[in-house]
Amino acid sequence: MFDKGSPPPRSLALPAGWSNRTALPIDVQGREVILESYGYQGSNEQEQILVLIHRPANVPDAVVPLVRIHSGCVTGDVFRSLRCDCHQQLQLALRVICKATYGVMLYFPYHEGRGIGLFKKMQAYARQDCGSDTVDANIEVGAAVDARDYTLAAKILTDLGSPVVRLLTNNPEKARALSLNGVRVVDCVPVRIEPNKHSARYLMTKRKRMSHDI
Repeated sequence: MFDKGSPPPRSLALPAGWSNRTALPIDVQGREVILESYGYQGSNEQEQILVLIHRPANVPDAVVPLVRIHSGCVTGDVFRSLRCDCHQQLQLALRVICKATYGVMLYFPYHEGRGIGLFKKMQAYARQDCGSDTVDANIEVGAAVDARDYTLAAKILTDLGSPVVRLLTNNPEKARALSLNGVRVVDCVPVRIEPNKHSARYLMTKRKRMSHDI
């Protein structure tokens, strides 16, 4: 439940700090859940992040939050594309976070396409249609294999008073990046999704070429 009496983030670690704090009611499998929500902005206006927190009243300070850092995916999150597992991961993460004693979702819209943007992602999709896997397709369109940066995620978690976390991820690079930026990851909790005929190669590439735990 959203606690109107809890303090806002300190926002000392961020260039622009927290821009708002409000209650956000969401539907989780037909059940209404009210989350704390914050808008963060980094050093430029493109770096806008939505933070959702499930933290019932009187949660002890010793409770380590369960955190999901989710990269925005228009094709998956919005249109439920079957080429990736982004929509399923997002929904599963929300369900888990809303059941946790203390759960946090950091949603990064500008991480679209592993940080290369929607336009480049669609170009890479076209290369995949010609036979390339997701790694080679990015390289072929002149993009990084993974251009995401988690420095701001670490700053937000520190700002929220959560320098120690359990991380909902299959990607060891996320945990490594947070650790390098001062956030201790005590556990990685996998978010595994069953492949379909459209996503099977995508998930295999994640496992074999990007060391994801799937």
